[in-house]
Amino acid sequence: MPRLLRAATPAASFAFAAALASAFIGALRTPPAAAATITPPLHAFESVALSPDGRYVASLESDEAAIEGTPTQTHLVIRRTSGGAPRTVALPCAPSPDCVPSDLVWYPHAEHVAFVLRSPKATTRSLFEVDATGGKPHEILRFDGLLNAPRFSPAGALAVLATAGAHKEIGATQAGAPIVGEIGTSADEQRIALVAPSGRVRFASPPDLFVYEYDWKPDGSGFVGTAAHGNGDNNWWIAHLYAFDAANASATDIYAPPNPQQQIANPRVSPDGTTVAFIGGIMSDFGSTGGDVFAVPVAGGAATDVTPKLHASATSLAWTCARGATSAIAFTTLEAQNEALHTVTPAGALDATPPLPYGPVSASAPSQACRPDGSAATASVVQTFERAPAIVLDLGTPHALQLSHENDAQVPAVRARSIAWTSDARGVQGWLLEPPGPAPAAKRPMILSVHGGPSAANQPRFIGRTGLAKLIRAGYDVFLPNPRGSFGQGEAFTLGNVADFGYGDLRDDLAGIDAVEKVAPVDDARLGITGGSYGGFMTMWTVTQTNRFKAAVAGAGIANWVSYYGENGIDQWMIPFFGASAYDDPAAYRKSSPIDFITHVRTPTFAYVGERDVECPAPQSLEFWHALETLHVPTQLVIYPGEGHRLRKPADIADVSRRTVAWFDRYLK
Repeated sequence: MPRLLRAATPAASFAFAAALASAFIGALRTPPAAAATITPPLHAFESVALSPDGRYVASLESDEAAIEGTPTQTHLVIRRTSGGAPRTVALPCAPSPDCVPSDLVWYPHAEHVAFVLRSPKATTRSLFEVDATGGKPHEILRFDGLLNAPRFSPAGALAVLATAGAHKEIGATQAGAPIVGEIGTSADEQRIALVAPSGRVRFASPPDLFVYEYDWKPDGSGFVGTAAHGNGDNNWWIAHLYAFDAANASATDIYAPPNPQQQIANPRVSPDGTTVAFIGGIMSDFGSTGGDVFAVPVAGGAATDVTPKLHASATSLAWTCARGATSAIAFTTLEAQNEALHTVTPAGALDATPPLPYGPVSASAPSQACRPDGSAATASVVQTFERAPAIVLDLGTPHALQLSHENDAQVPAVRARSIAWTSDARGVQGWLLEPPGPAPAAKRPMILSVHGGPSAANQPRFIGRTGLAKLIRAGYDVFLPNPRGSFGQGEAFTLGNVADFGYGDLRDDLAGIDAVEKVAPVDDARLGITGGSYGGFMTMWTVTQTNRFKAAVAGAGIANWVSYYGENGIDQWMIPFFGASAYDDPAAYRKSSPIDFITHVRTPTFAYVGERDVECPAPQSLEFWHALETLHVPTQLVIYPGEGHRLRKPADIADVSRRTVAWFDRYLK
């Protein structure tokens, strides 16, 4: 998710938004012409980090595999913002695809960037640093366990999130540890650790708290962060905001959400050290951030919602460069199909002028810095459905600069348009993706693709050669709705499917298909549906509620909410959405369980899931497949060995893509 290291001043931030609109969105009027040669592999930018003086941008990059299903190498690249050829850093464990750098952060007073490195087949993680102007990476720390999120204090002290002797990678989307032996007796502990110049590690948070996100206090005395007791995968949904004293590794609880429908993300301490800003709202996944902006005293107390009437979802935030009473909170938002940027004071005074929108783009991984002269700089990875990702830079000049050009020759695989409609008196928005070129003489089949979450949103992402692109190239339109429960229209809209999974949001999706059919040549007799995670549940649910779809593909779905409650590793996420546990109110769970309506299914359904999925365990897909087999409904199930909630092996991703197109071709063509 987007993370702002240091925010620009409001004026500079708005200049960046305006520059984005002119420099990148304006280019949509003249997309790259189709070339006679084969389009090169898509170049991916996973993250960017702008140096404090604005002279360099470090980024993690990779090329789409030339042969689908084969691993790719992640590179650390450093660019001068003044121009010149990019420099690729020689990693000590390259060229193995298991040599993966991550978590870039610049030293505050030197031309060096630090990063975490995962070595092939190693149970350790290392922290490295490298000079921006050249030289070999130097190892700062080798740690028996996991390292994440290195952060420097203003004075240059280095902290990191460290998990000693971890049993699995951090995060519920990662593959779970084998479920063997005595269960529930131990849990991984991710703690804040200080790293001395000698490489010695000293923990700065207590051992009984799993820390998710943190920020330095400006004076370097400690940190503020989100944390929870117990299982780290499960308990983010009930995390509190803590202040940590670095000297004695103690923690003080400074804010507890008043109700289960508020999760906390993106905590940032003000430049004067008095206030913490954070994003609060109902969020179904750690890392998928949306909600209102809140402010709370560092000393503890009541939190103030400083954006209570925001008809949008805040997605990232940081404090502006100004000091003292003039410092404000700059935050990015998703507003239906557009991204925008606002500022607000801790007292709740929104910017007086309307926000200048980024527009219908995804400006992910923004990195902003306050330079020594007090001016602001911003770098971000920007893309749309029709424009490939590029690093875009603003140094406070009237026009933004496109810093990377690896994707300039990419040809759009789709033509995208925003679709708006009304459902149950609510305004709803989504995206229709069509093959480029003139409208066809005959109507085309269409696939409804339901996003996960449910607290998430479909946003513009360039369509490369895999995934949805394969469906487009196979002759399908693809519809990406953002029904109630999605980010983008304020907290009331995101709360719209609470205790109502599969009912109102399905009505929104079906009404969206009706809206599409009024403006596009879609064949209603050849509709398919697909989705993963919550989208996998919605796929399983939808085929029990309507026979309008003639084929379905469900990834990591949920067939039975009651049994799911006892099988998954993250049951804390369910209380905000169902109101009680499955043991206290089983009827609320059965109400939305596909298995309770399974005899209604007539739609051929292919299902797939990772063997070690913590979020949506494989038995859920097995239960659904077994029911369809028993009822003689055409079905297939693939369980991918060793995989978690998000498939990560290139061969498995390619296999799912191939099987998905083949399944839809079989029943829709």
